[in-house]
Amino acid sequence: MAFILNPDGTTTPKPDDGAPGRPQPAGPALQGADGALIKDADIRTFVKDVIEASMQVPVLVDFWASWCGPCKQLTPVLEKLVTQAGGLVKLVKVNADENQDLCAQLRIQSLPTVYAFKGGQPVDAFMGALPESQVKAFIDKLTGGAKAPLDQALEQGQAALAAGENELALQIFREVQAQDPASDAAIAGVLRAQIALGMLAEAEQILTALPANLRVKADVEAAASALELAREVGETGDPADLRARVAADPRDHQARFDLALALFARGDAEGAIDELLELARRDKAWNDEAARKQLVKIFDTLGGAHELTQSGRRRLSSVLFS
Repeated sequence: MAFILNPDGTTTPKPDDGAPGRPQPAGPALQGADGALIKDADIRTFVKDVIEASMQVPVLVDFWASWCGPCKQLTPVLEKLVTQAGGLVKLVKVNADENQDLCAQLRIQSLPTVYAFKGGQPVDAFMGALPESQVKAFIDKLTGGAKAPLDQALEQGQAALAAGENELALQIFREVQAQDPASDAAIAGVLRAQIALGMLAEAEQILTALPANLRVKADVEAAASALELAREVGETGDPADLRARVAADPRDHQARFDLALALFARGDAEGAIDELLELARRDKAWNDEAARKQLVKIFDTLGGAHELTQSGRRRLSSVLFS
């Protein structure tokens, strides 16, 4: 079953009318109340496209020119963020060379200049090609911090993943990725859902095909660590046998390491962390610092906010620097 992302951020089931198992792009989420989210305007359409439209949702007006280098940097950023906002804000682009009277009325002195209209009035503005993070902050302020539908869908996907509803999580993350292919959070979500479903080969294919700029994103790197760990834990032995080996010879570091992997594979993350910390305490350098490296993979897999990650990192620091 595929899901449509609605403009309010909820998801609605829809029949599968495309490739099996692959949700189709949810076009309605990219449409505002009265049409396209991004359009060109001139002095004749300015009242309708900006003044009147801003009575419904905030409207950004991008004054640009073909000869303006910074404009070429800023406009794609505006288009990306407005598209991601999914109807919370609109973008109107005005060619300054072709609309000099309009520029004079609004006292445009340099390009690019971006005006923000709300309730029929200009409420904010900035000049120059700001970094994406600052443009996003500008839009967040304009929309009162409201979450875009794609952001809400990402939260729904994370909640489904945390609840063990892995198939639902995979569908939601794929839907978000269909609308925003460069979303590292969506890519990482797809990978984590596939790992949870045992789809390790599929996850590996996605990871291998990613361009370098996405592969190095923190969320994707953490998912890659989870994939590597999933491969390793799939080859572990019986925890009871391994624990007996460790009890018989506490210096059997390989048995303790394998025990940690076996425990993690069976959902006992705390037990795995305890065994790896004990191994690091006994021999930090064993097998090229294998205990420390495995702990880092587990922390990445659990996530930085997890209680076990936070306490485990503190304990590891104590072991390494004691």
